[in-house]
Amino acid sequence: MFKDLFGKAMLDYIQNNQPENLITETNISEADEMDVAYLFRSYKEMPNLEQKALKLAKGNILDVGCGAGSHALYLQEIGLNVTAIDVSANAIETCKIRGVNNAIKTDILEIDSTLKYDTILLLMNGTGIFGRLKNIDQYLTKLKDLLTEKGQILIDSSDLIYMFDEDEDGGKWIPLYHDYYGELIFNISYKGEKEEPFNWLYLDFNTLQNACLAQNLKCELILEGENFDYLARITK
Repeated sequence: MFKDLFGKAMLDYIQNNQPENLITETNISEADEMDVAYLFRSYKEMPNLEQKALKLAKGNILDVGCGAGSHALYLQEIGLNVTAIDVSANAIETCKIRGVNNAIKTDILEIDSTLKYDTILLLMNGTGIFGRLKNIDQYLTKLKDLLTEKGQILIDSSDLIYMFDEDEDGGKWIPLYHDYYGELIFNISYKGEKEEPFNWLYLDFNTLQNACLAQNLKCELILEGENFDYLARITK
């Protein structure tokens, strides 16, 4: 059962209900603490990749996996029309409390394809929602359907190859839990409760670009970060 612990932490923070740090752990990394306050950062506190994406956003915007709504709020404040969506009911409630005008609890795959957007944002490892490599075509097809003819998808991710040890020949020793080294299993704990483990996908740029080509989409590298992360723009 989905406990929505990530969303619960956001709601506790905005309601001053004794929020605690989230504990995250994956199949390739040890437990780490995350301060919920990070999800409420201002534009000036955001990484360069996110700032760049928000500068490029235009027209009718869809913010996918909006979380606490920091990106949507900034876009709204500068006068743009943005719809924020998340599968977390608590995240959407948090967005509404913070003043996001149009926040909806829904999955991207469930959005009516007659709706069209000039910019679709998938930030804070936007490829994560794909879950597994085998799901990329399904998501790209849906995202493509939601784009206006000259619309854009702005998405970020990281190449996790750096996390794996090199062998004597300089190659990488990668224990494959799934089909691809960026397929992770995430575990989240909050206030003593544990969320059901879930799949989360980190995607290197070349793999994303090839998947886009297969869908007759153009994928260009916009900006590279300092930690093997990048921002890409996808267009028809």
